[in-house]
Amino acid sequence: MIWAIGHGLAVVIGIALGLLGGGGSVLALPILTSVMGVPVKPAIAMTLAIVGTVSLLGVIPHWRAGRVRWRVAAIFGLSTAIGAFGGAKLATQPWVTPPIQMMLFVGMMLLAAIATIRRSSTPAPTDRSPESALATYPQPVCRYCWLWLLTEGIGVGMLTGLVGVGGGFAIVPALVLLGNVPMKQAIGTSLVIIAANSIAGLAGYAGHVAINWPLTVSFTGAAALGTLPGAYLSKWVPADRLQRWFGYFLLAIASLVFLQNYRTLLGPNPQTQQPPTHPLSQLNRSHHPQPASRQTFARSARLRS
Repeated sequence: MIWAIGHGLAVVIGIALGLLGGGGSVLALPILTSVMGVPVKPAIAMTLAIVGTVSLLGVIPHWRAGRVRWRVAAIFGLSTAIGAFGGAKLATQPWVTPPIQMMLFVGMMLLAAIATIRRSSTPAPTDRSPESALATYPQPVCRYCWLWLLTEGIGVGMLTGLVGVGGGFAIVPALVLLGNVPMKQAIGTSLVIIAANSIAGLAGYAGHVAINWPLTVSFTGAAALGTLPGAYLSKWVPADRLQRWFGYFLLAIASLVFLQNYRTLLGPNPQTQQPPTHPLSQLNRSHHPQPASRQTFARSARLRS
């Protein structure tokens, strides 16, 4: 039953990807952990495999339409891949506990939700030329901001390795503002970058966590299957209204994940814990027995008489 529910929700992820063109994969981690009972660290590694595969599939139509800037994808993708590998290696350290990772994931979900809601309220440009796509965001702050682009790539990649989120909501604006890439090409290019940092993050987890590959493959297949009706429905559903409600839905999911993990992050209530017993006190009691009570002496006297 749980298997069916989890894979049904994976189909919902695919429908969201088909409708919105991205964002639905952020739901993979809470589904794997809260519904299917996968531990956090293996679930993050599985999420990276799922996000990377779905992103590669999403690149195909953009590539065929000529909407991928391969040079930008190579430069930015290399920096995000380095960051993702480092973030995954950092996540395997014992002091990076699952509650810490889930709280970082909540922060990423909040950013994704805010970006989705803001994008839904931005009016679409009337001019359909590629240059007009830049109007969806402010004009580029500079034409060759490669240093800032690489720096942000490393940061986004580290968060990808830590929590398993592709980070498309941060990559697309960076490509537009810092890389001077038109919006339509930025979306296709971002999918290449997300696939690269997901694969690098998965490599960072290799040998440190046990990945359930059959579940990963079936979950990915269900999500890919859901993209087909999602792409069909996108012709009939208003995109701005759908994005707005999806952003609110992400806010609700982020709140639930926060409530599930904040008590664990704070640790157990100290009032409910017994004070620790020092080993020396146990040793002293064993070598220095407590004096017998009056009742014990009286009982011994009766037995002797």
